Amino acid sequence: MPRYAMAVRDARGEPRDEVMHRTHALDGDDRTIKLVLVNMSANGLMARCDGDPAAGSRLRIRLPVLGYVDAVVRWSLGGRVGCELERTIPLADYYTMLMVMTRNS
Repeated sequence: MPRYAMAVRDARGEPRDEVMHRTHALDGDDRTIKLVLVNMSANGLMARCDGDPAAGSRLRIRLPVLGYVDAVVRWSLGGRVGCELERTIPLADYYTMLMVMTRNS
């Protein structure tokens, strides 16, 4: 059973980088939501947040270097959200963004 659980976990997602970066997002009504990004990949992120955005809602998340990026909330639970980015961040931009995030933390 443990091998199966590990295989499912590895197959369903991509590696994430730990970031711990404070930022904010705008919801569909342009209300500001404070976020602390916990981990990221070029396609998504997990964050702690104020409020409880519903799964399926859209956010515009402010990221260093990139400005605002569009994302869809895939899950929301207890002040945490998992988001899928609308567009993959090009790797050169992604690594530049990570350097800025880790330098400022």
